[in-house]
Amino acid sequence: MIQIYHNPECGTSRNTLAMIKASGEDLEVIEYLRTPPSRERLCQLIQSMGITPRELLRRKGTPYDELGLDEPSLDDDALIDAMIAHPILINRPIVVTARGAALCRPSEKVLTLLANPVPRFVKEDGEVVYVSEADQ
Repeated sequence: MIQIYHNPECGTSRNTLAMIKASGEDLEVIEYLRTPPSRERLCQLIQSMGITPRELLRRKGTPYDELGLDEPSLDDDALIDAMIAHPILINRPIVVTARGAALCRPSEKVLTLLANPVPRFVKEDGEVVYVSEADQ
């Protein structure tokens, strides 16, 4: 089953969710602002995506600046603590499938994670996305 850590207020997240639904695969939608991941799960997601906690941080529309999270001396544990305390700091959408996990920005990044991606998708803004052979 596919999991998406989703924010319905985010256009990228909505487009990613729509691409997954169009693929016809089983899906679990986790609105992570209502049901934040545990510290353990967040660490698992970061490891699965092969990124650092700093790469997962979202700056826009968050308390990133007020919390001084751009300070280079902050270690991974401090950044994870901030994301646990303020889930809005977790960038989205995160998608987990049998093929792996990824921060799907841009939304079409999800196509590489789907077993049956739709060949063509129209995003909310009208941009058309086509599945390439590399995505399958």
